[in-house]
Amino acid sequence: MGQIEQMKIFVRVVEAGSISEAARQLNMAKSMVSRQLSELEKNLAIVLAKRTTRRITLTDVGRHYYQQSLGIIDEVERLNQQTRQDGSQVAGPLHVAAPVSFGTLHLSAAVSEFAKKYPNIQLHLSLSDSQHHLVEEGIDVALRIARLKDSSLKARYLTPIRFMLVASPEYLSQHGPINSPHDLARQNILHYSFQQSTRWQLYQEEQCETVDYQAMFSADNGEILRDLAIAGRGIAMLPTFICWQAVVTGQLVNILSDYQPASLDAWLVYPNMRYQSRRARVFMDFLLERFSNNPYWDQALSHSS
Repeated sequence: MGQIEQMKIFVRVVEAGSISEAARQLNMAKSMVSRQLSELEKNLAIVLAKRTTRRITLTDVGRHYYQQSLGIIDEVERLNQQTRQDGSQVAGPLHVAAPVSFGTLHLSAAVSEFAKKYPNIQLHLSLSDSQHHLVEEGIDVALRIARLKDSSLKARYLTPIRFMLVASPEYLSQHGPINSPHDLARQNILHYSFQQSTRWQLYQEEQCETVDYQAMFSADNGEILRDLAIAGRGIAMLPTFICWQAVVTGQLVNILSDYQPASLDAWLVYPNMRYQSRRARVFMDFLLERFSNNPYWDQALSHSS
């Protein structure tokens, strides 16, 4: 194995925090990772890191070598990219993370098209509503729906995530009418449990109405809340990418449409401390072209209103 490949293994070990985790991410035997790291140190005649059974600790020279390795790997990657003229030649593994509902409802079709366009990229998709530690877990790109905090990650804006209050026609016939936010206090509310507060803020122009509620039912998955709302079990505040089809078909009704819940944004985030492969770039470009600032689910809602 050449020195560049050994550098890549060394970088992955540093970022994963242990040889065992790096071996898992690289799909290599732990003994192979350890041997390549030892051979790299032998060839350099230096100790890059001190090992224990659970973690590694970089030496001073190891920290310097790590930073320099990032730049060298980046330049090698750039050189390789410049020699590839045909998009079909983009190849190799790509690890992507995304929220569960967005992944199942919208990424499955997107991934299928992406795989057809780039057949030599081995895409590994992980769906979870918990935020991944990108560097430690070897994630190249993660889709996050959030107000991003300052971090060591880089980000590209993907699309707005809008919300609406919905209920079934049957529920409204039994529990309505709902003419103002104050009417929500006596309703059956379906609560998204990742939202710690049982408080909604609804905006009408510059005015904000606050609604405190007790949850009739809670779940950590928006599709379950959508289905319960369709079944007439209560009112839910859902992202439009989850409820749009049910609203368009009349299974759900957008209530208090004059009031707008606060929106979020979808971002594509990726590590700042590592080179970015062409695989990651073409994947992000693909998603940006597909979803843009006015995604198809919001377009469908606009046409149906």
